[in-house]
Amino acid sequence: MADRRTTPGSGTGRDAGGDTEGGAAVPGEPARKVSIGWMSLLAMVQMGIVMASTTGGQILLPSHVERIDPLHKEASLAVVFAAGAVFTAVANPVFGALSDRTVGQFGRRRPWIMAGALLCAASLVFLGGQNSLGGLVAGWCLAQLSFTAMMATAVATVPDQVPVPQRGKVSALAGVGQLTGPLLGGLVVTMAVTGLFPGYVAVAALVLLTVLPFGLFTREAPITRSPGRRFDPRAFVTGFWISPRRHPDFAWAWLSRFLINLTLSMGIGYLLFFLRDAVRYERLFPGSTAEQGVLVLVTVFTLSSVAPGLIAGWLSDRIGRRRPVVFVGGLTMGASALVLTILTSWPAAIAAAALLGAGTGMFASVDQAMVTQLLPAAADRAKDLGVVSLANSAASVLGPVVAAPLVTSAGGYPLMYGVAAASAACGAVLVWKIRGVR
Repeated sequence: MADRRTTPGSGTGRDAGGDTEGGAAVPGEPARKVSIGWMSLLAMVQMGIVMASTTGGQILLPSHVERIDPLHKEASLAVVFAAGAVFTAVANPVFGALSDRTVGQFGRRRPWIMAGALLCAASLVFLGGQNSLGGLVAGWCLAQLSFTAMMATAVATVPDQVPVPQRGKVSALAGVGQLTGPLLGGLVVTMAVTGLFPGYVAVAALVLLTVLPFGLFTREAPITRSPGRRFDPRAFVTGFWISPRRHPDFAWAWLSRFLINLTLSMGIGYLLFFLRDAVRYERLFPGSTAEQGVLVLVTVFTLSSVAPGLIAGWLSDRIGRRRPVVFVGGLTMGASALVLTILTSWPAAIAAAALLGAGTGMFASVDQAMVTQLLPAAADRAKDLGVVSLANSAASVLGPVVAAPLVTSAGGYPLMYGVAAASAACGAVLVWKIRGVR
């Protein structure tokens, strides 16, 4: 595909035109539209990353933990999730910052995306062979590093190469990729292969098939190092702090995303156990497994997310407004958790999955586009997006920590889902504190 040149434009951050970072000359705001082929390859990357992460977290890891430690499966799963999320929290801005400073003929982002895909495949195969909780923790932490290396750099290609009037559509298509990834992975590990190790291997192969084509068949304008400029370690470290006082919109967007993703983390991580222990799925449908029930819910979630996500992205570009769509998406996600607060049944789980899919489709497709318009500096796009992604990581860390005692208390799953509903509603309301984007 042809290279997309960038020219200085009307960016909303500190640096709208060209910039320098670590001695590298950085292009300014993109002006040339990207092709549908480029959008599709980027969507495949995000589909592969989320497919591996979600299939591992929803199906493979819970089953693996239950095999190793059946008596303390909830607490043990929380340990694995929390350890992996800590690694993600550190790695997200670091990988972003390193890619911001990467120079050479292959560009800033593609080397990290391709290396992350190879590391991801290796880590999943390693995970499949583990027989201890410590091995699962080590393997999942390694996998999280690879997910982060790919995602932190893939999302940065949007402000790098996509003009603002096209970002809603690009983010919507990428969001559809993210939302269909879990369905693809779920079908493979529950229908196409049997057993944990073959499941991990199949997911590893899918990562390579979905991620590597972007690195092989797209192009980036090469970044060259400016003469006389040197890497400053102190500036590298201090650059991770983005002052809420100087950049309040960025801070509100971060907090809103954290609260909404906390809802996802609390509900999705324990979905397998919810179906098995609360809904009694295997008693309702003799001969079926709870893993198959998860696949049914993932299918409902995915199918209900595609149309709202695409429409929301197109509409936000068309009307030039992001906040109302993000608000509605967050409230819809909260409503899905509210359903399970009131009802604990299979029909309620289906209804909640449909609401969660619709809400997540709207939220994911537009929130990312909104955040790209709030980045403080062109030179630090991936690092700043990595800081935003800390909201996802922090939610992943705290979600199991908050959910585990709620689930094991007298309130059980209804109490846990009630807290999740309140979190999503608060996150949706905070979107209106953002002033720099309509």
